[in-house]
Amino acid sequence: MEKANIKEGLRKVGFSQNEAEIYLTLLDYGLSKIGRIVKITGIQKSSCYMAINSLMHKGIISSVKIGEISHFQVENPKTIIAYIEEKTWTIKNMIPDLEKRFDLQKKESSVKHFRGIKGIRAVFHDILREGKNNDVFGSEGQLSDRMPVFVKQYIRMQNETKIKTRNLIGIRGKRKYSKGTSYRFVDKEINSNVVTNIYGDKISIIVWTEEPEAIIIENKTAANSYRSYFEFMWKNAQKPRR
Repeated sequence: MEKANIKEGLRKVGFSQNEAEIYLTLLDYGLSKIGRIVKITGIQKSSCYMAINSLMHKGIISSVKIGEISHFQVENPKTIIAYIEEKTWTIKNMIPDLEKRFDLQKKESSVKHFRGIKGIRAVFHDILREGKNNDVFGSEGQLSDRMPVFVKQYIRMQNETKIKTRNLIGIRGKRKYSKGTSYRFVDKEINSNVVTNIYGDKISIIVWTEEPEAIIIENKTAANSYRSYFEFMWKNAQKPRR
């Protein structure tokens, strides 16, 4: 793996840019004093110390004195996993209290707006998290075209959670088959870049423009109304040929 990709991976698990740079420097060059780290990385001395202290606090690097001079070295890379697991454990213990606070503030109806590929990913993770069967219309393979890697992950997770999906698509619509998905077909002349998902008490509407956008509406009455409309379309749609 290229160094730039490793840096990006470290950033994703909580390293700052300076921490990632210093960590990889120590990994490549071994036991080093501050002057050597500054010279190799080009990071200012004060910033180096801040990043080193943070890495030591995480338990990822350690220091040793040679004479009167402190030198720094990395611990086994598996300590990064231990650091992440500790953070995960901390968050897991906080979740019950956070959920109580969330429920106190939660209103009967809410609307959330999402933008970009990351936003669309968040919408589909919400569908998985909700764990309810999903009714879809307007899908013409946009997810597969725009997010081909993620769609495979989503199908796998959908199968694992045993969520059932009913998908109304155009005659020529693209399909990613999964164990829990059934299809019916509407008029082939219908063409839309807007996809609607109905799950639980929620409706997500995804607009597949150049920068996709989506909203999630949480409202039981609205979800039931959309579901009734879907049921009508489903009953009148063409079944797949066997």
